[in-house]
Amino acid sequence: MRNPPIPFQRSPTQNHLLAALPAAELARLLPDLKPVQMQLGDMIYEPGGRLQFAYFPITAIVSLHYVMESGATAETAAVGNEGMVGVPLIMGSDSTPSSAVVQIAGDGYRLDERLLKAEFRRGGIMQQLLLRYTQALVTLMTQTVACNRHHSIEQQLCRWLLLTIDRKPDGELVMTQEMVAAMLGVRREGITEAAGNLQRAGIISYRRGHISVIARTELEAGSCECYAVVKKEIGRLLSDARYRQNGPALTS
Repeated sequence: MRNPPIPFQRSPTQNHLLAALPAAELARLLPDLKPVQMQLGDMIYEPGGRLQFAYFPITAIVSLHYVMESGATAETAAVGNEGMVGVPLIMGSDSTPSSAVVQIAGDGYRLDERLLKAEFRRGGIMQQLLLRYTQALVTLMTQTVACNRHHSIEQQLCRWLLLTIDRKPDGELVMTQEMVAAMLGVRREGITEAAGNLQRAGIISYRRGHISVIARTELEAGSCECYAVVKKEIGRLLSDARYRQNGPALTS
């Protein structure tokens, strides 16, 4: 008789921003950090909608999208256990023209926007961490724009896969080619061709909406310089003593 599976034990410190807080500051937040299950496709916020919560993913990954008038979308960045969804709240805005959609289902914590703003106004480590994370997110967005403009679809796919598996170390993604195409803002046919090339090279395995990374070193070799630039810059920005101790996902 098989033993029942051990349930996943959630903890706010599985998010690296929260883990970087001094114990006293984290203890002040703990009663108000509410665990949430984030399902694939959940809309965390819509374009122009009011942001009521900040989200700190631990196993989920959230995609930030810009939505055009035609309904077409493209990912500008993704947020996993290294960060927070809801940066506009600390920048003086309660809304954003972009959307946030759960790309990889998982768990996280949410914090009421009023409490986040109050904590940010206190200054101290929380404010410093969030400001440095905001700069890291801007770096990611800027590099994504440049990559989408100047590099091939296959290079973009390699970059996107690397950034995603950095936040999900088992290397197994539940993701259709249509979804990947929407993330990158390209035609599905382009993703089909690029994924086929990677699969024939033995770098990934793709079956029924599941993508597995088999050869990470070769995947890095197939990517453009954008992945290394983002990884290095985020590591630099989030490299205070507590981040070095806890090891943020994107710098592992």
